[in-house]
Amino acid sequence: MRRFAVEKARKLLAPHTDIFISASQHPISSSQIFLHLLSSAAFFLRFLNTKATPYPSDSMASTPLTLDTINPKVLECEYAVRGEIVILAQRLQEELKNNPNAHPFDEILYCNIGNPQSLGQQPITFFREVLALCDHPALLDKAETRGLFSADSIERASEILHQIPGRATGAYSHSQGIRGLRDKIAAGIEARDGYPADPNDIFLTDGASPAVHTMMQLLIRSKNDGILCPIPQYPLYSASIALHGGTLVPYYLNEATGWGLEIAELKNQLEMAKSKGISVRALVVINPGNPTGQVLAENNQKQIVDFCKDEGLVLLADEVYQENIYVPDKQFHSFKKVARSMGYGEKDISLVSFQSVSKGYYGECGKRGGYMEVTGFSPEIREQIYKLASVNLCSNISGQILASLVMNPPKVGDESYESYLAEKDAILSSLARRAKQLEDAFNSLKGVTCNRAEGAMYLFPCIDLPKKAIEAAKAVSTAPDAFYARRLLNATGIVVVPGSGFRQVPGTWHFRCTILPQEDKIPAIVSRLTKFHKGFMDEFCD
Repeated sequence: MRRFAVEKARKLLAPHTDIFISASQHPISSSQIFLHLLSSAAFFLRFLNTKATPYPSDSMASTPLTLDTINPKVLECEYAVRGEIVILAQRLQEELKNNPNAHPFDEILYCNIGNPQSLGQQPITFFREVLALCDHPALLDKAETRGLFSADSIERASEILHQIPGRATGAYSHSQGIRGLRDKIAAGIEARDGYPADPNDIFLTDGASPAVHTMMQLLIRSKNDGILCPIPQYPLYSASIALHGGTLVPYYLNEATGWGLEIAELKNQLEMAKSKGISVRALVVINPGNPTGQVLAENNQKQIVDFCKDEGLVLLADEVYQENIYVPDKQFHSFKKVARSMGYGEKDISLVSFQSVSKGYYGECGKRGGYMEVTGFSPEIREQIYKLASVNLCSNISGQILASLVMNPPKVGDESYESYLAEKDAILSSLARRAKQLEDAFNSLKGVTCNRAEGAMYLFPCIDLPKKAIEAAKAVSTAPDAFYARRLLNATGIVVVPGSGFRQVPGTWHFRCTILPQEDKIPAIVSRLTKFHKGFMDEFCD
């Protein structure tokens, strides 16, 4: 402390030493020198008697909010996809920027999240041309535009702008979304399913996530209300159920049968929940699966529809990966199509179908577009859903436009059709190859088994971790698969999400890896992962 005070005094008095220099050049009285030094000394004494300014963390103790006083539902909520491992990866990335030799790898390879364009996937040209013209309508009046944009993108943009008051994409819209865009989406659903769709059933949202939150808000009244969710599950569901104060009722997918969804398991979990006094309100089905990548067979979907109808459950169908199918023996069937094919109409089953522009071959995550199609609800309930939508005013207009384009892309005969189809096929075929490469790589590793990726954007391999690794993880209060994922990141720069963040059968360990890094990056990922895994298993072998 004394050394600190002396150093501080030296710095404080330094500006005043010039008085002696001035005195030698321009004589001044000794009394003036004395008064000047006295003033400086008084300043120094005030410094010594002044309390140090507390660090910000200390001062925060008196703020109105602490972890003890915020909503406990927020504390309960978790979202592993952007959790601890990703935060560490971002820190390592900053360190690499400042010092490229800081780590034994030269880049961070993000395999943690379904964010295609961040990993090099290019947007669909037709979609972006239409968006550009809608956002800057003055381009439509310029002669050179026809040389830069396709004729059908110009026509589509003009058509969309005609449906927007004032041709203003920066203005609010109807809370359900622009009517003309909902018309296009309904037409796209009808073309896909072969059954009518009503634009009044469409609620456009900023991606699928807000739509999920809306339905949880509508369904959950208290902790005694339960939502049946698949395990493993996408953490949006556990997080939204926690935030809205409900109870997640788990049903376990069967890993041994390719992550099969078994009706016996649904019935068992439903009865167990009822025995605990939980009123189960809805069933969540993710098809194709996230994080598991399975595609449901149509007969299985029919069983699920019957189960919901018999038990009086709302069916929440997460269908955002409907375009991501990679195996020839599987097809996507919407739950609405399946229900209608069984002869069930509006009065037979309540169904909410979610779609997003973030996935598929389009990958427009940052544009935040999506919708939910709400069928089988009374007019009174629909009014309440509309009220919830109106509280948020409306979803963003660019996302609304993209949702309409995704469900109504160029058709045969349109100028953009051939280039659109080539871009779409190139993306999906590349994803299929990447999925197969990673699947084979995982299955070649000691103690790792991985089901095939039939769809979506992920693989969810199971790791048989050595007992010593599990004990080492326990010693640092970490889930064993999180321990593995952290070690993998620190050694290779590869970011995966621990399976514990998605929930899993107790005693099993997994991680989720996307198939999204570009094809030329896959060999490096496989090489780094293989080398790391061998070293890890050797280090902790029993």
